[in-house]
Amino acid sequence: MSHVLEYYNHLHTIPELGFEEVKTSAFIASKLKEFGFTDVQTGVGGTTGVVATLDSGKPGPVVLLRADMDCLAHNIEGETVLRHTCGHDGHSSMLLATAEEVIKNHTVKSGTLKFLFQPAEELGTGAHAIADAGVLEGVDYAFGAHVRPIEEAANGQAVAAIYYASSATIQATFTGVTSHAARPHLGVNALDAAVLAINAVNTIHLRPTESYSVKATQFHADSGVTNSIPGKAFVTWDLRAQMNPTMKELHEKVIMAITNAGQANGCTVEYDDSKMLTAAEHNEECVALLEDVISDVLGKENMVPAVITPGGEDFWVYTNRYPNLKAGFFGLGCDLKPGLHHPDMSFDTSALENGVKIYLALLAKLGTVA
Repeated sequence: MSHVLEYYNHLHTIPELGFEEVKTSAFIASKLKEFGFTDVQTGVGGTTGVVATLDSGKPGPVVLLRADMDCLAHNIEGETVLRHTCGHDGHSSMLLATAEEVIKNHTVKSGTLKFLFQPAEELGTGAHAIADAGVLEGVDYAFGAHVRPIEEAANGQAVAAIYYASSATIQATFTGVTSHAARPHLGVNALDAAVLAINAVNTIHLRPTESYSVKATQFHADSGVTNSIPGKAFVTWDLRAQMNPTMKELHEKVIMAITNAGQANGCTVEYDDSKMLTAAEHNEECVALLEDVISDVLGKENMVPAVITPGGEDFWVYTNRYPNLKAGFFGLGCDLKPGLHHPDMSFDTSALENGVKIYLALLAKLGTVA
């Protein structure tokens, strides 16, 4: 048995938001050095990212295994509470235990192994920061994993491929002119513009054969008093599409609808649409490898076929930035309930050992360790 539960039990107690994973990355880096890694990069790209590298000195593929580190902030009874409700503490624990097992009990017989602990997956910008830092340069294979809801896979099972959707967030600021409610002709009501924009976006229709959705998820407009027209309004939209071309079309139409609505009401509109996650682009070779490995480790009857989900995952930024990268991403069954991102999310932590075994078997199948 690995030390995966020991690492999980610690990481679970120090949840940190994206790009703020100071304690998390320090713990991971210290453990990697303790294991015997001599090439441990910290502060990767000016972030909290950590990369540990093992180079065999012999020809072979460069294989990268990646885990995310950040947590989520929940509003619970009026207080902001940080919790690991997406399982990133489990992902980091599995990868850390895998790195320990590799360096202590295996020989890296060819190529190079990289263990990447990535920040800020929940922000949608962590993978971009790591790619900007050049971590993916020269990498041939990249693999990641995510704990799955019980509806998709139970404890003792694993999903060979998760087909994540493209997801995007658009935050718009509508700026008008504040005025007294008794003199509306002297103002420009930003709230009106925001409402019109929400309705305009709701009229967008793409081909019904394509899976997509767009909806407003946040709305703020308040001048501070009840008899004043608000000069600013803020709206957030969540966009989803199963295919990248569909997301491109949807994104363009949403921006157009918001802009036109703002202009029709005399408001200026500013956007933050920097959070854009790419839809999954699994490599067939990687899917086949994971199918074989999961069948070997857990039994063929516990290998769950590919799952299509409208959820997003910034791991796929890597294949978007590096089109020749061969990538695979498996889902770990762990009796997770009531659901990801739920403030009371929990799962059977004994499943994390299966994740370590899958990673180790995958490296052996790729021929990089013996």
